[in-house]
Amino acid sequence: KQKVIVAREFSVPVKLLIANQPTRGIDVGSIEFIHQQIIDQRDEGSAVLLVSAELDEILSLADRIAVMFEGRIVKTLPIAEATRERLGLLMAGAEA
Repeated sequence: KQKVIVAREFSVPVKLLIANQPTRGIDVGSIEFIHQQIIDQRDEGSAVLLVSAELDEILSLADRIAVMFEGRIVKTLPIAEATRERLGLLMAGAEA
């Protein structure tokens, strides 16, 4: 049922896709499906803004990462420069 709802929502082409916690509370099979739908939208030319508390999700889907600390973006970096350690420091306000 979850996949049907998601598939319906992704069936309409968009210029900007905002995905806020897209896999929160979703079963494992649906998570892979949703990730693929996000990738497909990106590949079709949509801009994708992914907001997620799941670091693995961000690292697997993002091209660039903006890290916030105390309500402000402290750093935006390409995925090639993003390590778990660096992101953790940025999220804690230890690196600018």
